[in-house]
Amino acid sequence: MELIMFVITGITGQVGAAVATHLLKEGADIRAVVRSPAKAQIWKERGCELVTADLTDTAALTAAFKGAEAVFLVIPPVFDPSPDFGEVRQLLLSLKVAIEAAKPGKLVCLSTIGAQAAKPNLLSQLGLVEKELTTLPMPVAFLRAAWFMENSAWDVAPSRENGIMPSFLQPLDRPVPMVAVDDIGALGAKLLREEWQAVRIVELEGPERISPNRIAAAFARAIGRDVKAEAVDAGTWEALFRAQGMNNPTPRMRMLDGFNEGWIEFEDRAHVLKGETDIETTIARLIAAN
Repeated sequence: MELIMFVITGITGQVGAAVATHLLKEGADIRAVVRSPAKAQIWKERGCELVTADLTDTAALTAAFKGAEAVFLVIPPVFDPSPDFGEVRQLLLSLKVAIEAAKPGKLVCLSTIGAQAAKPNLLSQLGLVEKELTTLPMPVAFLRAAWFMENSAWDVAPSRENGIMPSFLQPLDRPVPMVAVDDIGALGAKLLREEWQAVRIVELEGPERISPNRIAAAFARAIGRDVKAEAVDAGTWEALFRAQGMNNPTPRMRMLDGFNEGWIEFEDRAHVLKGETDIETTIARLIAAN
C-alpha cells in the first residue's frame, strides 16, 4: 500500500492540535484518531479524515494506522495513576500490537523531559512508553518536551483576581526548562517528515529557562496589575491533592520534587533543541484566551 498520509492521535488536545495545524499549513493529508467525532468536528471541517478508535481498541487502531507514512502518538495523560502505572501498561499492550500489525512508515511519540529519570514519579509513565516502543520494527522518535508554558493557564484566574500566582515550582527564583506547545507542534510536524533509522531521542525546551517569578512578572505586564508568585508549602501538597480528588498523589508530588531538586532534566543538555516562543508571548495568549 502506498504510504500517503500522516495519522495523529490526540488531535483534540494541545500538542496533537499544534502538530496538525503545522502539517495542514504544509498541505499534508491527515487522518485523526479520535474517541468522539463530535468533539473533533472542527478538524473535519479543516480537511482531516476522522477515524473513531480508542487507544485500547487494537482492531480499530490497526485499521487507523494502516497506510500511514508516519504516526504522531500522544499517550493520554493519567494524572492520578495506580501505584504500578497499570493504566499506561494496559494501553501499551493494545497499542504496540496495533502498530506492529499496521506497519506505518515511522512513529513520532510525544514524551517528556525526565522520561529517563531513575527516581519514580508521574513522568515515569512515559519512561515505560519509551521502553516498550523502542522495540518496534520501524523508525521511532521520542520527542521529549519540557514543562509546558501553557500549564500557566491555571494561574490566569488567581493572578487576575488577587494578584497572587500560587507556585508548586520552587524556589521562586529557580529557572525551569519550559516550552510553548506551538513549538512542540512545529518540531513534531518536522520530525514526521524526516528520515532516520532505528530509535532517536529529540529533546526540546524554550529559548531560555523560566522561573516562577518571571512568569508572575509576565502576568503582571499582560494583566496590568501587580502579580506576585507565592510558593505552595510542600507540606500541604498531599492534603491539597487529595481534596481535589486524587487517590495516589505521590507520583505527582515526586514529579514536582524532581523539577525543584533538579533531577528531572534532559538526558543530553548539550544537544537540546530550542523553541522560539518566549514566556511573555505565551502568557499574553493565555490572558487573551481567558
